[in-house]
Amino acid sequence: MSTTIKSAEGKLGILLPGLGAVATTLIAGVYAVNKGISKPIGSTTQMGTIRVGKRTENNTPLIKDFIPLADIKNVVFGGWDLFEDNVYQSAVNAGVLDRYTLELLKPELEAIKPMKAVFDKKYVTKLDGSNVKKAATKMELADQLRQDIRDFKTKNNCDRLVMVWTGSTEIYIQESEVHQTIEKLEEGLRNNDDNIPSSMIYAYAAIKEGIPYANGAPNLSADIPALVSLAKQNNVPICGKDFKTGQTLMKTIVAPGLKTRSLGIAGWFSTNILGNRDGAVLDDPASFKTKEVSKLSVLEDILEPEKHPDLYKDLYHKVRIDYYPPRGDNKEGWDNIDIFGWMGYPMQIKIDFLCRDSILAAPLVLDLAIFLDLAQRSNMSGIQEWLSFFFKSPQTKKGVHPIHDIFKQEMKLQNTLRHLQGVELITFLGLDYED
Repeated sequence: MSTTIKSAEGKLGILLPGLGAVATTLIAGVYAVNKGISKPIGSTTQMGTIRVGKRTENNTPLIKDFIPLADIKNVVFGGWDLFEDNVYQSAVNAGVLDRYTLELLKPELEAIKPMKAVFDKKYVTKLDGSNVKKAATKMELADQLRQDIRDFKTKNNCDRLVMVWTGSTEIYIQESEVHQTIEKLEEGLRNNDDNIPSSMIYAYAAIKEGIPYANGAPNLSADIPALVSLAKQNNVPICGKDFKTGQTLMKTIVAPGLKTRSLGIAGWFSTNILGNRDGAVLDDPASFKTKEVSKLSVLEDILEPEKHPDLYKDLYHKVRIDYYPPRGDNKEGWDNIDIFGWMGYPMQIKIDFLCRDSILAAPLVLDLAIFLDLAQRSNMSGIQEWLSFFFKSPQTKKGVHPIHDIFKQEMKLQNTLRHLQGVELITFLGLDYED
């Protein structure tokens, strides 16, 4: 029996805190697709397929033809940034996309100007800008954001809104007393509690306004009991955190394969060089700590060393990120993996992923916005674990270990879509001629 899904007709507004390289690459890409200049490569909602029924039925529609999703021709963008540059100027500065393509999209991109950001240099020490809101308390800043959200919806005639954090990685903050209940969080907002970073103010504003929220950075944002509870109370879907793009994407592909074949791993050394704004931010040890925790958790959760001590209990896992301006957005992720096999004989795997950070992240932002909108139209609220597919450090309920294996994540995502449409889930448990 299918779930009642409200209509996807009308205009969907995608709000982006942080109109830097990732956000501008996303916006330019959607306009390029809508103009027939490009294809939405890398987007699960636009190019992914889903099997329906038995293999012998050969029924594999596009996901967007299987379930009612918002049409990207009916999407509008808005956002906040601490720099005043419009989206065209910001995209030029980011240096991700070629100037020829940007010129073709210039009128549309120039029309999107950033709203003043909620920003505090305390949480992102390597950045500074003038396009910033001012207020006596963090609660007043949240109220200003809520007004921005309402004004954007009215001005752009939006039927629905979603928010995806595309801003920078903030310094490492651990969950504390102020994060436990909505009453304590709101008191903290009124009292300018240092444990409430800018991203958490955006998350609070979105959820209070009934807008789905995804956290694309490893910040402690909506991943606290107070906001999880508020999301359930306001019937808002949330998810996070930290877009799974380059090196961690490789880990969630390779590590499950090694584990499946019962091959041991002695060490996994990962280093990255990155020259964009994200690289500059991560040059600060406090911001890197937030990213490091996100990246390190992946292998332990996939390999489960406590259950496979002979294979992984002594695994040494090291992650480095170095800011290297000449590389710009073209990140290089290098992995050295020391593995061992039968009778303990050692072997090595080397991976050198010369990737483009924002090119990999942009379609994830689109997919999260489209799927969160589907979740809300399907009356789903709270943490959307089925969207773990898109994250390095998936948000889960308290006490539940996240699933990092990308193939299990895909299965969960697709079976959620099948469930919503009331078709049989695929478990691969049937006989060959039945499944």
